Amino acid sequence: MVKFFSLFVAVVIGSYAAKAQTADEIIAKHIEAIGGAANWKKISSVIRTGSMSLQGITIEVTQTTLHQKGSRQDLTIMGMNNYVIVTPTEGWMFMPVQQQTEVQKMPDEQVKDAQEQLDVQGSFIDYKSKGHSFELIGSETVEGVDCFKLKMTAKSGVFVTYFIDKKTYNLVQSVRTAEGNELVTTFSDFKKLPEGIVVAMSSVVPLGNGITADFTVSKIEINKPVDESLFKPAK
Repeated sequence: MVKFFSLFVAVVIGSYAAKAQTADEIIAKHIEAIGGAANWKKISSVIRTGSMSLQGITIEVTQTTLHQKGSRQDLTIMGMNNYVIVTPTEGWMFMPVQQQTEVQKMPDEQVKDAQEQLDVQGSFIDYKSKGHSFELIGSETVEGVDCFKLKMTAKSGVFVTYFIDKKTYNLVQSVRTAEGNELVTTFSDFKKLPEGIVVAMSSVVPLGNGITADFTVSKIEINKPVDESLFKPAK
């Protein structure tokens, strides 16, 4: 009877402790799991090279981000070169695959909503000084994984819900809400880089209108010099 009571108390206390974790404690464990804040704060640029698989079509992708300066995504689709550029103040798209013949400037609201893309260190690192706020809103099973559910209100006003694995503290999924749309990204195949940071090498990414693509990273270059002219549209 005493043994059963002790077991019951242990279960109750354990359950309470799990529920009592705060958003800040979960964020701290997540940052530790992905390499620690000190390593991430050393990151000034990231270049990801890989490919997307979409309905039998392979899209070659290069994502270049210079911390808080600019982000550019180059996509080669059916032999056509397309790109999307975002800076702190402006953004442009050139998508000949969509019959565009000239560079199009992004609406200001779209540029504002895309500002988190410029943060190569991630929204969790020093989130308060960046003007973001987090709250723990519960737990949920995602992709068969028991996750903490954190809601971020970004400085830009965008809402992002993050699902963090309760065992590994890796990010399983993010749901970004902007302009009335929910964009769901799922992450997997985590790899520790020589720089000490841990990144996802595979993801399922949203392309809009409910369409998703499998994105596989083949190469990541950290802190490689990036010419800021890359973030200006070709004339």
